[in-house]
Amino acid sequence: MPDAAPDHIARAFDLRAGSVTFTRRGGGARVSTMTDHAHDLGTVREATERLLTAVAKLAEAAVTEPSRLPGWSRGHILAHLARNADALVNVLEGRPMYADAATRDADIERDAPRPLDVQLADVRESAARFQEAGAAPADWSRTVELRNGVTDSASRVPFRRWVEVELHHVDLGIGYELEDLPAKFTEREIDFLAERFTGHPDVPPTRLTDGTRAWHTGREADGPEVTVTGSRADLLGWLAGRRDGSGLTVDGGPLPALPPL
Repeated sequence: MPDAAPDHIARAFDLRAGSVTFTRRGGGARVSTMTDHAHDLGTVREATERLLTAVAKLAEAAVTEPSRLPGWSRGHILAHLARNADALVNVLEGRPMYADAATRDADIERDAPRPLDVQLADVRESAARFQEAGAAPADWSRTVELRNGVTDSASRVPFRRWVEVELHHVDLGIGYELEDLPAKFTEREIDFLAERFTGHPDVPPTRLTDGTRAWHTGREADGPEVTVTGSRADLLGWLAGRRDGSGLTVDGGPLPALPPL
């Protein structure tokens, strides 16, 4: 984990890492739903190509320049994307996602300084391995284990990879912004993160809206909800730790402080 950073940026690290399972508002356990993994594998492929095309246009020196994630260069992000693809292959094939946290971090540090062409080849080849694993016959309704004891439906693993590729493309700071994300991705990631914070004891009852749709998150309502309004890009940026929420308007209380992802 890089050194101290603004709270909203610090929350961005380990986006798909472990979290506590909370009780869903209204009662009942949080249950992962089946998603269209084949469709998501296609969107991962498209997102990866967008990223590779953009990165290939960079000057050689740009890979060692700082990214938007404190303490990480662009090379760190590219190394992480490659190693994450291999880690998700492990998940799909029933192995531990990473040997341990120290090995995960050491692999990223080892690979971060590599030349641009090596980084590109590694991201491309690891992405191909992920696609190959995703194309293998499998029971997509099965439960798989990620980091820190977190479990999910196998069918949602491609979406998790899509999140990694899209948000880290933004983190590279090379002209791809939250506003450029596919609309369907933005909506689904807001869905995912609103679900993630549902029932969290440290998040007040919160209504999120862009004026056309609303999401509800936080702990069980024990009074009026805080209403957070803004564009979908700003809502996603705040939920995902990429923006500080200054572009949002809040009624019914202060902007909630969100816990680490």
